[in-house]
Amino acid sequence: MKMDIDLTPKVAKKVYGGDGGSYHAWCPNDLPMLKQGNIGAAKLALTKNGFALPSYSDSAKVAYVLQGSGVAGIVLPEKEEKVLPIKTGDSIALPFGVVTWWYNKEDTELVLLFLGDTSKAHKTGSFTNFFLTGSNGIFTGFSTEFVGRAWDLDDKVVKTLIGNQSGNGIVKLDAGFKMTEPSEKHRNGLVLNCLEAPLDVDIKNGGRVVVLNTKNLPLVGEVGLGADLVRLDGSAMCSPGFSCDSAYQVTYIVRGSGRAQVVGMDGKRVLETTVETGNLFIVPRFFVVSKIGNPEGLEWFSIISTPNPVFTHLAGSIGAWKALSPQVLQASFNVGSDVEKQFRSKRTSDAIFFPPSK
Repeated sequence: MKMDIDLTPKVAKKVYGGDGGSYHAWCPNDLPMLKQGNIGAAKLALTKNGFALPSYSDSAKVAYVLQGSGVAGIVLPEKEEKVLPIKTGDSIALPFGVVTWWYNKEDTELVLLFLGDTSKAHKTGSFTNFFLTGSNGIFTGFSTEFVGRAWDLDDKVVKTLIGNQSGNGIVKLDAGFKMTEPSEKHRNGLVLNCLEAPLDVDIKNGGRVVVLNTKNLPLVGEVGLGADLVRLDGSAMCSPGFSCDSAYQVTYIVRGSGRAQVVGMDGKRVLETTVETGNLFIVPRFFVVSKIGNPEGLEWFSIISTPNPVFTHLAGSIGAWKALSPQVLQASFNVGSDVEKQFRSKRTSDAIFFPPSK
């Protein structure tokens, strides 16, 4: 099988917006791997007093707060509304059928990233959101008779309800508007802050990782996705590795910049590129990826298309090469024992992240 798919990282394009903020998405035509991997990706940015109207989606997702702080309303099927404070670094599991709304009352723009699985979506590689209210909301589609019967309202009230909905997806609320107060306890079970969670990997001058899985956020099991936040220190390297359980890895660059190489079938380098803040790129199943941060460092948030991902790293103290016997390495690389010893004796203590050489 030949794979000539364009893996170049891409930035999101604006889909709609107004005074209250904007919604941006990555398009499968620009980033063909979205279609190939059945993955959707989008961003929501809310300015001060911006309110993203209640909606539900045809895809299960993981949301990540890239910037700012605000309030999220989440209604899981057949449960009561949870209104929770959200802040930078929060990862939020959003299973199928949840109704969500988002609100920003701060001066700093609130920016959220959404990554998810579109295997049950209307359009492969894209999220379709269904709004409960607004000019493109459910109410405006039904006749006044149906709305009146369903909600037991007289015609005058129905006409007001429908007529007042001029906003599309995102609106700006009056500065004095009192939104429902969020509750800290509502965060339990729905959110994990990746900047405060215990580190799964911590290597001095190398990098740090927090993995999101069914242990620390059980709800990701329902979403069917795992995720991680990786912070690579200046000029450090992330060991070449691959997801060994047939999962796709979808990576959004949160901060900084660096270089990435991806090697695929027949040992061909299929991508060599610079990655920077705002880029999204997707690594095909079993392909090997490695990144080196620029001096300012590199931070990325990834979803992996399985809730408890397993990775194989090829270099470092836990690398697959270390497990192979000297004879097998000599035969495989067609080298003498002196070269094999050198190969094996390096990287005995570093795993996953390699600090820059002194």
